[in-house]
Amino acid sequence: MPGFLLHANAAMTCQHAAGQARIAPVQTRVLVSAQPVATIPPGAPTIAVMGCPFTLPNGKPQPCVTIKWAMPSARVTIMGLPAMVTPPPGPGTGPGICQSVEQIPQGAPIVGAVQTRVLAT
Repeated sequence: MPGFLLHANAAMTCQHAAGQARIAPVQTRVLVSAQPVATIPPGAPTIAVMGCPFTLPNGKPQPCVTIKWAMPSARVTIMGLPAMVTPPPGPGTGPGICQSVEQIPQGAPIVGAVQTRVLAT
């Protein structure tokens, strides 16, 4: 599925709108919008989330702490690693899933500002 390339400083939050997600840049050679293109390193493609205030109705804290990314590029690689892409907005096009410390799914992340000039598949 085609999608927009993500860069290392793309604005992302969890479903609870307070948890800020940050992509750690793995490579620094290929840039979009003057930022390194985000790639999916070997192993679990996760992104750290900080500041999520979510608490269960019984009072147990269950904040989002990671996003498991589910959308690597099928054709675009950078230094041998697939580029991270996010689909164009639309129903059922979540790029990943936010998870708590116990790896309980919390919903799809909200991707804000990304570059929109390059569409990758």
